[in-house]
Amino acid sequence: MTARTPEDVDRLFGEYVNAGRLDDLVALYEPDAVLVQRGGTARGHAQLRDALGTLIAAKTAIAMNVVKVAESGGVALLYNQWSAKATAPDGSAVEFSGSAREVVRRQPDGRWLFAIDDPYGGGA
Repeated sequence: MTARTPEDVDRLFGEYVNAGRLDDLVALYEPDAVLVQRGGTARGHAQLRDALGTLIAAKTAIAMNVVKVAESGGVALLYNQWSAKATAPDGSAVEFSGSAREVVRRQPDGRWLFAIDDPYGGGA
């Protein structure tokens, strides 16, 4: 599937995490995209694969809820409330949530991809 609207990027993110589809998940990001993490940032597909792979390894189930979109000239800012359940390394269940701010950009072929993904951007 291809993200044809800004909201599709988050919808597909959730679908791919829930299905454990790491390659498809990484493909939702521009080649030089940035993922903000609690301890720094991941930039580019190789680092994104490592960072996002932790979600897949933890068998994460995530629910995405885009609450607002501001779009102009092929760039959009998404406001997303999300919640997730995962399995910790010790086997225990963990739940976490956040308010994300994400910048997505329309590509020349019409797809939308993440340029900047800050899953906790609403709490800064």
